[in-house]
Amino acid sequence: MQNERENKLSNDVKITDIKKRPMEKLLYSVIYLLSGSVILLVIYFIATILIRGLPQISWEFLSTAPNPIKHTIGILPSIINTLYIIVFTLILCVPIGVGGAIYLNEYAKNKKFVEIIEFAAETLSGIPSILYGVFGYVVFCLLLDLKVSLIAGILTLTIMVLPIMIRTTQEALKAVPKSYREGALGMGATKWYMVRTILLPSSLKGILTGIILSIGRMVSESAALLLVAGGSAMYMPKGSIFDQLGSSGSTLSVELYRYAYSRGETEVAFGIAAVLLIIVISLNLLTRYVAKKIQASGGTKES
Repeated sequence: MQNERENKLSNDVKITDIKKRPMEKLLYSVIYLLSGSVILLVIYFIATILIRGLPQISWEFLSTAPNPIKHTIGILPSIINTLYIIVFTLILCVPIGVGGAIYLNEYAKNKKFVEIIEFAAETLSGIPSILYGVFGYVVFCLLLDLKVSLIAGILTLTIMVLPIMIRTTQEALKAVPKSYREGALGMGATKWYMVRTILLPSSLKGILTGIILSIGRMVSESAALLLVAGGSAMYMPKGSIFDQLGSSGSTLSVELYRYAYSRGETEVAFGIAAVLLIIVISLNLLTRYVAKKIQASGGTKES
């Protein structure tokens, strides 16, 4: 009797396996096909930019300002402005975004309030960038009298990328097992000590993802920055950093738009795109390196 039941169960398992196997193979094939297509598109995209852009790059191209009289093209002011925008926006948005996510995930008691903030963050992530530009121009340039300047662009981009930082950090914190929290608190650690030594190191990869996504949003932005930061890249930055932040300036993405669409100089635009791509890859690698160093110094290990 028992043998008959075992034979029946084994036959049932085999029948279901036979039914599922063709569908699973089809789904896996579709997944592999789509993944391969995306990878090929990315490779084609990067290769096209580098093949057409690298021949345009020279020392004069990277180290001088554009000169209409001599008919020379240089992007050094735009490179400096782009780095200012990235660095100072990260200085503002990372502490606020990570701190806000920690509060919402670990300290906020009102679940309705947390849901409202999460919904607002997700909504703000999908708003067109030109609306952020209009908001930044009205509030920062006119109301706060910062005029069209890099600091107005930095504040506008901070508001733009904050939802990304908050949501990615929240998801990273939620992915940390509850046992980590309970174990630390059970050993007598305070909540802040637990957050600082257990949660943040464990969720560092998710926070890093938010930073990388934020950098991508910053360097690709042109519409909002045209309104709040200006489009001037004719002169080298002068004076202190604060003087430079108080003046208008064009970033690489804005210059890319101007050369590609306004002036029709496609090859120069590809050169700027190649420089922009190299800067983004370098910043991403630097961010990962710093994160690994922080993890190593904190004594954390991947599970």
